Amino acid sequence: MFGSLDWSTLQQLWWFIVSLVGALFIFLTFVQGGQTLLLTVPEGEDEKSLMINSLGRKWELTFTTLVLFGGAFYASFPLFYASSFGGAYWVWIAILFTFIIQAVSYEFRTKPNNFLGQKTFEVFMFINGSVGILLIGTAVGTFFTGSAFTLNDYNFVQWGHPLRGLEAAFSLFNLSLGMFLVFLARTLGALYLANNLDEHGLVQRLKNSAALNFVCALPFLLYVLVRFLTMDGFAVNPADGSVFMEAHKYLHNLIEMPLNLILLVSGLVLVIAGVMLNYFTASVRGIWPAGLGTVLTVLAIFFLAGYNNTAFYPSKLDLDSSLTIYNASSSHYTLTMMSYVALLIPGVVAYIIWVWRHMDRKKLSLVEILSDKKSY
Repeated sequence: MFGSLDWSTLQQLWWFIVSLVGALFIFLTFVQGGQTLLLTVPEGEDEKSLMINSLGRKWELTFTTLVLFGGAFYASFPLFYASSFGGAYWVWIAILFTFIIQAVSYEFRTKPNNFLGQKTFEVFMFINGSVGILLIGTAVGTFFTGSAFTLNDYNFVQWGHPLRGLEAAFSLFNLSLGMFLVFLARTLGALYLANNLDEHGLVQRLKNSAALNFVCALPFLLYVLVRFLTMDGFAVNPADGSVFMEAHKYLHNLIEMPLNLILLVSGLVLVIAGVMLNYFTASVRGIWPAGLGTVLTVLAIFFLAGYNNTAFYPSKLDLDSSLTIYNASSSHYTLTMMSYVALLIPGVVAYIIWVWRHMDRKKLSLVEILSDKKSY
């Protein structure tokens, strides 16, 4: 089946798969967003423990999806993995560090003889949900603004900035995208917790928090969207693979890929609908339209960066070093074999959905948490 596909088709297929995993990861950052709400939303330690235990049932899914995203990129587009992880390693180390302290926090927050204290681990969770997501957003932003690297004839990467990737946070576009993702994660976290918890007063505060955080996300979202329509982009000449600057490249991508424009608009509308559903009605199910909208929106952003003859990892120092889905991918044979393995993904997703429904079949209450000696 996949063996009959040509190399370029497989490359485009795997950009879709990588984009989908990335989109699912951003949806699952509701865990990180929920962690940042611990300092403001709960009234008392019992409500805080209730929120932490709700998020604690899902934190491993986010971490696993992040690892899967990195693994999929490594296998399908190894030159990107080598260039970014091999050159911009400080930003990736910082991101991974925030996820490590998150895992430690869930495991040791309430352990006996915890010499750091619960507050310390709660601060670690906040760092993971704020700094970690912000850095992920700035890293994704470099798909559009470029990075300071060059590749020689042997594809050896040389980084042109001493901060090794952390300099991406100095770009207003990258920083705005990162801040949008932080407030989006907080919005999703509030929506998820409102749907999962059985504590009326806390749920009402979470519904209000979701609306407030989405309002905070709007200025950053609007700036990013305006820049998509106005900024120059890194275009690829399909004849020889050379990269050049094209005025309004990403606007052209939206016009020339109308389905992607529909994807982007539909995603944003669904996120808004989820927030409004929770805020203006008695429903607490806004997480589902907002979650689907998040996946569609992130998919559209990834498609904008990689399809339609666009360099998805451009170099600001040497345009010829820029990476595309064609010059950065694995071989035809590798992509073919990986495509057969990818057929197992729907089964894995079905299992995750089954486990999720089993864990959440009953809303979490204070009574259950206080009576569970193994709670987080």
